[in-house]
Amino acid sequence: MDGIHDLGGKHGYGQVDREVDEPTFHAPWEAKVFSLMLASGPAGAWLCSDRFRHLVERVDPVSYLSDGYYGRWLGGIEIGLVEAGVLSQEAIQSRYIELGGLKSDRVAASPVGNPEPLGDFPQEFHSQREVPQARYSVGDSVITDTQVKHGHTRLPAYARGKKGKIVACHGGWVYPDSNAHGKGEDPQNLYTVEFQGEELWGENSEPMSLCLDLFEPYLHLIQSEEA
Repeated sequence: MDGIHDLGGKHGYGQVDREVDEPTFHAPWEAKVFSLMLASGPAGAWLCSDRFRHLVERVDPVSYLSDGYYGRWLGGIEIGLVEAGVLSQEAIQSRYIELGGLKSDRVAASPVGNPEPLGDFPQEFHSQREVPQARYSVGDSVITDTQVKHGHTRLPAYARGKKGKIVACHGGWVYPDSNAHGKGEDPQNLYTVEFQGEELWGENSEPMSLCLDLFEPYLHLIQSEEA
């Protein structure tokens, strides 16, 4: 899904500030949201981490940028609970006002009336699966897809249409682009692809290389004379 959540590799956000001795939670409410996340899955709001990520990606854009990490989680949890019919948004809003909130306050959650199916419970407690032989090998030059995918994807916008080299093959894994939407696990081969900074960000990029783990449907082989 293209959206405000896809911030990786984007210019203009400054350096990442690392907090020394950062606590697990900065406030008690963050721990409560973490507990809600653990409880909302078994309650039926979502069945896999891919679906949960997709819920968070659908949070109101202003809230996504303003509410912090666990604030985004809370918006995603609410979307999942409402779309699964566990709670109504009216009930959540009513309780919020009882606790002192205002009707005019921004709402992060944006559930839809006709949500996608939840899918099935995971076949295993891990994500690795058996798949046919890999199409590509270590050393192959590839170019990533340019198609803008509807919904969840693990191919970030800044890495689309870029040339790289496969440096590792990891076998078959659950395909998030399908699994997040209740369409089944559809396992695909997974590769580590190395890109040069200049390829991703242009000639003014600092000298560097970046490795991304990408699924086979994202990749297209570059013939040796084109590489």
